[in-house]
Amino acid sequence: MNTPLYRIPGSPAPGPEHAPEGTAAAAPPPRTVAEVLATSQVQEVLQELEDGLVGLAPVKQRVRDIAALLVVERLRAAHGLAAHNPTLHMSFTGNPGTGKTTVALRMAHILHRLGYVRRPEVVSVTRDDLVGQYIGHTAPKTKEVLKKAMGGVLFIDEAYYLYRPDNERDYGQESIEILLQVMENQREDLVVILAGYADRMETFFQSNPGLRSRIAHHLDFPDYSAPELIEIAERLLQEQHYRFDEGARLAFDDYLAHRMRQPHFANARSVRNALERARLRQASRLFQERERELDAHTLSTLQAEDIRASRVFELPTPSTRRQP
Repeated sequence: MNTPLYRIPGSPAPGPEHAPEGTAAAAPPPRTVAEVLATSQVQEVLQELEDGLVGLAPVKQRVRDIAALLVVERLRAAHGLAAHNPTLHMSFTGNPGTGKTTVALRMAHILHRLGYVRRPEVVSVTRDDLVGQYIGHTAPKTKEVLKKAMGGVLFIDEAYYLYRPDNERDYGQESIEILLQVMENQREDLVVILAGYADRMETFFQSNPGLRSRIAHHLDFPDYSAPELIEIAERLLQEQHYRFDEGARLAFDDYLAHRMRQPHFANARSVRNALERARLRQASRLFQERERELDAHTLSTLQAEDIRASRVFELPTPSTRRQP
């Protein structure tokens, strides 16, 4: 295994006898959970996750569990107990728009603040960023992405598209083999998160047992309920200084009830797209009233006609594919 590029998180700092002449001795390592949380400011990230994301209770609990494991590992190191970086590669499964990318960003900050990655950054890629179209093209592409992500988190969306057994000339397997090697040999300096639909990810892992053995944490992201999607919509509107009037709120309730039964529904992503269309319809409506003086209330209020006129369902795209 390659030598870590940095000290094991939480391991005791050099004592006074090792301090350079003329410098102060390093502060003693933390000895309580509260001290670790205070010095690392991880609690702030956990609170942002709790307050900033609607729903996702099981996901939030798993993130807290992982944070607890890492905090305890730091304390174990402080007491001289065997401390090795735990395997932190993860699998995020769920439908589009359920917060997988957002949670990956929060996870990167937790890992960084506790010293498990050097940079609180997420490099997000898909198959097209990793796999080439001709012989000799895949390895350089994959290695370039890994080089860019090293020291942080690599997020591979729809990871199962790396493996296409029906195509004998597909180069995805070459990319997988490079990933496997790096996930094992450089796990002290890179965390990989594989994401996608649950059943397709399960098939993917069955076909690639080496990947499954390297994934320590599996987080399943549930679909949002209708009340949660309404809350998400209201939060998005508030951030952009918009609001529903009473009729618009009822129209949006009706839109969601209908849209959630349709194919290619993408949870929070579909809500965001619907609001963008409503804003477009509102702007078009106000644009026609050229002589009217528009005040802040009018400019920030969506009406029922804006919602009903914007009820155009998203066309299927690679980012909104839903399970068959």
